[in-house]
Amino acid sequence: MSGRLQGQVAIITGGTSGIGKRTVEIFAQEGASVVIAARREAQGQNLADTLGEKVAFIKTDVAKEEDVQNMIQFAIDKFGRLDCLFNNAGGPAPLGGIEDIPLDGYEAAISVLLGGVLLGMKHAAPIMKAQKSGSIINNGSIAGILSGYSSSIIYSTAKAAVIHLTKIIGMELGEHNIRVNCISPGGIPTGIFGKAAGLPDDTADKTSEKMAEIMAKNANQPLPRAGMTDDIANAALFLASDEGSFINSHNLVVDGGVMGGRPWTVQQEGRARLSATLVNSVKS
Repeated sequence: MSGRLQGQVAIITGGTSGIGKRTVEIFAQEGASVVIAARREAQGQNLADTLGEKVAFIKTDVAKEEDVQNMIQFAIDKFGRLDCLFNNAGGPAPLGGIEDIPLDGYEAAISVLLGGVLLGMKHAAPIMKAQKSGSIINNGSIAGILSGYSSSIIYSTAKAAVIHLTKIIGMELGEHNIRVNCISPGGIPTGIFGKAAGLPDDTADKTSEKMAEIMAKNANQPLPRAGMTDDIANAALFLASDEGSFINSHNLVVDGGVMGGRPWTVQQEGRARLSATLVNSVKS
């Protein structure tokens, strides 16, 4: 590694598994001091112990404002500043059509998926304003750009709100030399799919390999492999580093080309079927 974050301090929420865990590891390798903020204490503390004294854990539920305030203060007390906040924590949301959505399930999901992002930015902003610098990265999704890319209409709606909120707050905080950007992953094989299927957290994390096999066969994606946690972690690294210093209020899509449109082969096969149908209809 090249020390692209040498001397920086970062907070990564949801840092005990999936995208968050890999981002913690890469940020630490690149020289950052990192605060892991997550609900699972045993996993978080074990990861911090494994990565050394420049990595610390604080138990955090991003849906609770007091926890988020404590998370920010913990980073300041431990490492003296805050250069990057990656609002990555998330989770599944209620399934079903609009007539079937339970209000309590909707509110619980929104409080994490959108509320956690809002609270993180709210309490990081004054610290970064005082420093006159900072990078905030929010985790969106391609499900927040187009319908049909999540099994939950609430998840999709929350991610759409995250993407737009990123743009708005980037325009506000950019005036203070604080960059606010968003990463919208495509399908990344993490435990969130198992959680959406009703599996407990630790069991859900073990489904990633199977999900990678499934996603590698995605007909809507031109690149012939599954996305990986490294793809998103490296995008976050770019946005946190000096290399991303002129990027603000931007939604960086990392999806293997899904949002580009219909893959060439799919389009050509469809055209050939249509042509054959028309020819046969004339002959008959």
